[in-house]
Amino acid sequence: MTGISAPARAIADVTEGTILASVDIAVPPARVFAALTDGNEIVRWWGNSQLYTTTSWQSDFRVGGRWHAEGMGADSKPFSVEGEFLEIDAPHRLVQTWEPQWDGGARTTLIYQLTAIEGGTRLVVRHEGFRGRPDSCQGHADGWVRVLDWLAGFVSPKPTRQPDTSLYFLARLLSPRPSFMQDMSEEERQMMREHGAYWAARQAEGKMLLFGPVADPKGGWGMGVLRVSSEAELHELQSHDPAVLGHSGLYYENLPMPRVIFREA
Repeated sequence: MTGISAPARAIADVTEGTILASVDIAVPPARVFAALTDGNEIVRWWGNSQLYTTTSWQSDFRVGGRWHAEGMGADSKPFSVEGEFLEIDAPHRLVQTWEPQWDGGARTTLIYQLTAIEGGTRLVVRHEGFRGRPDSCQGHADGWVRVLDWLAGFVSPKPTRQPDTSLYFLARLLSPRPSFMQDMSEEERQMMREHGAYWAARQAEGKMLLFGPVADPKGGWGMGVLRVSSEAELHELQSHDPAVLGHSGLYYENLPMPRVIFREA
């Protein structure tokens, strides 16, 4: 599949009491249909922690069979919704009733229509039976936009992470005298302030991952971990360091890092 999922949209006709919602998803209809009918999948995608989560979904998946879902709101209040399957034509069409506990037990009809399009599936949802209840109609329309976006995000192919071809180096900035950190002249202090500003800018560019002074008892030194495309780029970056340009005797010792392990955010 090469298609791209598009954001969901919904229109509520509050006079007729009908909602029409749709979303394009970059997977085949069978994959979307499974996510709409398999309780093990529904509890994984229908909801989020900021609004509500679906905690269980059970069904007798046949025409005339019943389904029942339970969940928990962000306020920790439980809710339930259930219904009956009226039509099943996998993976193209599904019709079921919708009877939510929070809507006074009102019974509406929910129609899923799945059509194969170039690169994926167009899912159209028709939700009808809200005549005389405009607030509920509009509220459900807003809800369907969120639900269909959750569904698309769950089933859509995840982008493949490209291999990292960067080179990583531990760079040590060494001084000709062990007491450099303790007895810098005012001129050297200004030079080191410019040095810090220079590498802070490179950090913003993603070249310098972290840097700072190391209080080595044998004599302090500066440390940085750099991510570069080549060793030539490393030397180019260091050649513009104010600490090097200041001809203070400071110099770099670079140690390659064959492997780097990042903590996932």
